[in-house]
Amino acid sequence: MAEAVIQAGGLVKRYGELDAVRGIDLEVRPGEIFGFLGPNGAGKSTTISMLCTLLQPTAGTARVAGIDVVEDPARVRRRIGLVFQDPSLDDQLTGRENLEFHAFIYNVPAAIRRARIDQMLELLQLTDRAGSQVRTYSGGMKRRLEIARGMLHEPQVLFLDEPTLGLDPQTRRSIWTHLNELRARTNITIFMTTHYMDEAEYCDRIAIIDRGQIVALGTPDQLKARVGGDVVTMTSSRPEAAAEQVEKMLRVTPIRDDGTLRIEVPDGKKFVPRLVRELTVPVDTISLRRPSLDDVFLKLTGHAIRDEEAGAKEQMRAMASRWRRR
Repeated sequence: MAEAVIQAGGLVKRYGELDAVRGIDLEVRPGEIFGFLGPNGAGKSTTISMLCTLLQPTAGTARVAGIDVVEDPARVRRRIGLVFQDPSLDDQLTGRENLEFHAFIYNVPAAIRRARIDQMLELLQLTDRAGSQVRTYSGGMKRRLEIARGMLHEPQVLFLDEPTLGLDPQTRRSIWTHLNELRARTNITIFMTTHYMDEAEYCDRIAIIDRGQIVALGTPDQLKARVGGDVVTMTSSRPEAAAEQVEKMLRVTPIRDDGTLRIEVPDGKKFVPRLVRELTVPVDTISLRRPSLDDVFLKLTGHAIRDEEAGAKEQMRAMASRWRRR
C-alpha cells in the first residue's frame, strides 16, 4: 500500500484551557477523496488549518506530502491547493488574469504557464468566459475558477472547505462532476469539509469529528452499516409520551431530534404496523427508509449536523487572509 499523503498523530490545538482539537490520528491515502464532517465547534476547521500550515499545533505531529507542517511549512504550501469557503477571487480581473496572477505567485515557469492555464480552463469548462471579469460569473463558475486556481501549480493535495456551500443542487452536482474528473486525470488527493450529507457520499472515506476527536472513520457504506437495518421516523403531538411508550412497549430506544423520533430497527416493514397498533398516543406522521449519513451522524454525536456559527466563519476568514499574505 502506498504511503499516506496526509498523516496526523496525536494532533492537539489548545487555546488557553480550551482543547479545540484533542488528539487527532488519521491517514489519507494518495488519490483518495477524504471527507471531514463535524458539528459546530467540533474542531474540523482547526484541524484542516493545522494541516494547511495556517495554525501551529500545540502538540502532536502532522505531515502533508511527506513534509512536516511545523518544520517546513513553506514546502507544504507549495504542494497543496486550498479552496476557501468564502470567495477569494479578484472580481475586477478576468478569469484568466486571476489564474495568471496565481501562476506568478507560485512560480509556475513562464514557458508552460499559458498552457497550464488553458488546460485548467478547459477542464473546468471556463474557456469561453476566460476573458470576462469575474464579477460577471455565476456562483458555480466562481467556484470552478477557484478550483482551477487551486490546481494550477499541480499540488499533491487539494483542500476544499465547504466546496459547494450556497450553490443550488444542479450546480453542486456539476462541481462534483469536475472534481471527479480532476481526480481521474491527475490522481490528486482531495481533503474536504462539508455539512451536506449527500455531498459526503462522493467521498471514499469519511471521518466524523465531535468535541475535538474523531468518533468514526470509514467508507459511507461502513458508517451507515453502524445504524442497522431501517430507520422509522415519526412525529406526535405528545413526543415525550410517544418516546416513553416506544421504549417500554416495543423495547426500542428512540433518538430524539427536535420533536421527531427516529427509531432504528432490523425490519421496518414489520415494525411499523406494530408501532401504529400498540401506541396509545396520537401519531401525526410516520415514514420508513434506509439509513443515511444523517442518521449515522445523529447516532454518533447525539445531535444533527448544522452550519458553523458566525464566529467560526470569522476565524476562517482571518486564516484565509493570513494565507494570502504569505
